[in-house]
Formats: sequence, structure tokens, C-alpha cells
Amino acid sequence: MTKKTILVAPLFWGLGHAARCIPIIRALLSHNYNVLLGSDGDALLFLRKEFPALAFVELPSYKITYPTNGSHFKWKMFLNMPAIQRAIFSEKTIIKELVAQEKIDGIISDNRFGIRNKKVPSVFVTHQLNVLSGNTTFLSSKIHQNIINKFDQCWVPDIDSEENLSGKMGRLKKPLNSMKYIGPISRFNKRKVPIKNDILALISGPEPQRTFFEEKLLDAFKFSQKSIVLVQGVIEKGQKKQTIGKVCVINFMLSAELEKTINESGVVVARSGYSTILDLAALHKKAFFIPTPGQYEQLYLAKRLKDLRIVASCKQESFNEKQLDEVANYSGLAALKTPPDFNALFRLFEGE
Repeated sequence: MTKKTILVAPLFWGLGHAARCIPIIRALLSHNYNVLLGSDGDALLFLRKEFPALAFVELPSYKITYPTNGSHFKWKMFLNMPAIQRAIFSEKTIIKELVAQEKIDGIISDNRFGIRNKKVPSVFVTHQLNVLSGNTTFLSSKIHQNIINKFDQCWVPDIDSEENLSGKMGRLKKPLNSMKYIGPISRFNKRKVPIKNDILALISGPEPQRTFFEEKLLDAFKFSQKSIVLVQGVIEKGQKKQTIGKVCVINFMLSAELEKTINESGVVVARSGYSTILDLAALHKKAFFIPTPGQYEQLYLAKRLKDLRIVASCKQESFNEKQLDEVANYSGLAALKTPPDFNALFRLFEGE
């Protein structure tokens, strides 16, 4: 019997979407599917490093960048819309050709709007059933929900409960017909190991805010007496390590090494992106969040977890090492024990 091929295509908006596709890709392979990787930029390079034996297709870039001034985030996204629309059109053309050539039998798109086709089962992965955008949240949410409805299924990596991880973003008063809560997903597993690093700083996200975040943390830690590792989140041909002050700086880590390093670290300092929250919850880690300036989703998630006394956080401009003392007063993230039932989820690709 010929194996079916599933295209897994995460959006390149930092590495979070690609990272949370890793457990889905692993599950597909373990269930005897072929996987075709699809993305662009560092997200595609990252997945190719994680799965060097898999075929891949380069998809058009949405050309997402952050503004220098966080307060201009919404305006910057509005200006990006023509480029995003062109990318979506190109995506549809590429998918049409792949389907016509019988190269794929199913699709899993993580927030790529044009990666779908009526001739093969198409899944959209998102936790953003409501898209937060300030005073335009109702409009941005409706637009996103209309896109979701064009797919056969929407997999929400969370639980349908007030105790969820995504808060109001992951729940609707009137559920969409295609929605399936699959439970939190993560590429990591918790290990009981000795703590070797006092602080692990994880840098992520589009430029220029990725660089601003790195510079802020290096400045904050330059006189530190603690053991600190900083992962830049920059995917390059080879791994590079350097010491800046007292900080061990590494350009990137693949999943196995990063899992080990997080498990060995006392506190993780990171953006409050949802994929980061999924991973740190799986590892039961204490964290300190610094949301990307102007990024509504991260600001909301950081505030929600702070209000629940789970994770401490602050604005980027006000961060200093002393604030990490607050972490002891917060419970830390914990896993929601609802693993995905991939046997049931993959039945879609079998016509069931």
C-alpha cells in the first residue's frame, strides 16, 4: 500500500509556528505517512535541520517584520497586507500544482492562509480563534474565522476550558463547525536533571525586535554573577558559540539540545509567544516573560499569566536582572494532561 504524503506548512513569523509543527510531523511519520515540509526563510531552514531526510518545498514569504516602534504594530501589519495577499495567491497556485501532480494527499497549514485545496483534506492549525488587534479585534477575528471556515478542519492546540493556555483567543461563544481542540502540543519532554544554568534567555521573533530584545538582555546581564545562556534564535549553516561578558551566546539550538538546556535551567526569560508557552508548560518551567512591544497577543498572554500568578513579566524597556527575583512568587507553567489523539485526528486523511 502506497504511503500518503501530507504537506506540513507553518508560517514563518519567528520560529514558533515551525516549532509547534514538530510534534505533528513526528506523529505523522510514526503513523506511516510521508511528510513534505513547506515554509520559507529560517522556518524552512529550521525544519530541514530537524528533519534532514524529508523532502521540502519553498513557499512564498509573507514578508512579516515588526516596526521599530511597537505602537506602530497595527499600521505596519496593514502596510504588509498587499505582500501577504500576493503570497496567498502564490501559495494557492503552488498547492494546485502539487495536487494536480498527485504529490500530496493532505495538508496541515499552521497559519498559512493559502495552503489549502478542495481536492485534498486540508487542516488549519491555530490558537487564534479570536485575533487581538486593539479596537479592531472584532473585525480581525471575523476575518480570521472566515479563513478558518475554508478549511476542512481547524486544530486548536489547547483545551476547551477556562483553564486553558490561550485564554480568550482560543475560545468562541459559538464554536466553528470545523473546530477540534487537540490539547497542548510540544516537541519537548520534561526530564529530571541537575540545574546547570541559572538563567536561559530565548530570543525569538521577526526583526528588528528580535535584535532589540537580544541587545536589551545582553545589557541587563553584563554585570551578572549568574550562569547565563542566551540562544539568539538565528538559524545559520552551523552552530556558533561565543562569550559576551558572562553570557554564553549560541546562535541556535535544535530541539534535542534545546530540550536538554531548558530542563537544565532554573529560569527561562523569553517572549510570551504561544508556542513558547506550550513548550515551557510541557517542561513545568519557571519563566519571566517580556512581550514584544505592540504585539497584542503577547501582551495579552503575558498579562493574563501574570494576573493568574503563573508567570512574572514586564515591558521590554523596563527589564533588569533584579526583576527576576519576582519569579519565586509565581507558580510557573504546568502541563495540561490532555495529549493529542493523533490516531483520531489523522482519520481525516483516510476519508473517515
